[in-house]
Amino acid sequence: MSGQRRVVVSPPSMSGGRHVRVDGVILGLALRPADVAEFLRRAGFEGVDVETSELIEWRGGGPDVWAYPT
Repeated sequence: MSGQRRVVVSPPSMSGGRHVRVDGVILGLALRPADVAEFLRRAGFEGVDVETSELIEWRGGGPDVWAYPT
């Protein structure tokens, strides 16, 4: 789809959390799915279900993965 903004959630970091980016710009460091939803809301994405939305590319695990792999 043209004009659609790209949302990427990075893999869990060693220090905790996952960076959330839209079009390459970091919105913040999320510690749980609710944080991802809030960052997206602030960026103009209303009503996005972070658990199922195809707008979000989850790297290093889906919305249920928050711990750095040991």
